[in-house]
Amino acid sequence: MIELIQQLTQTVGVQEDQAKGGAGLLFQMAQQKLGAEKFAQVSDCVPGMSDLLSAAPAAGGGGGGLAGALGGLAGGLGGQAGGNLGNLASLAGGFTQLGLNPTSIGQFVPVILSFVQSKGGEGVKEILASALK
Repeated sequence: MIELIQQLTQTVGVQEDQAKGGAGLLFQMAQQKLGAEKFAQVSDCVPGMSDLLSAAPAAGGGGGGLAGALGGLAGGLGGQAGGNLGNLASLAGGFTQLGLNPTSIGQFVPVILSFVQSKGGEGVKEILASALK
């Protein structure tokens, strides 16, 4: 976990707790989308995964305002596009709780994907990438 957090703090320019929480949010989303078996393949490549997952802000706390409205709108849309919009809205709320601009989500994803690829190979990276789309 330390290696990933160092990469995030250096590449994205965030504090250690923000890096842990942001990574945790992304991994939580992946866990929900992938299911236990596929997520285990990703989790096995990331030392300290349980610590990262627990570092993510609790859902709902920062989901008010625009993020909450987007999540509600996405839920009403249904289908794949609505689901993705809802996922992004929930991540935006979590990133806001961490004191991060929601646009930094786009900076976290390539660092995390690169880390997972270095530890688990291209196949595991693709599994995670499919959940973060």
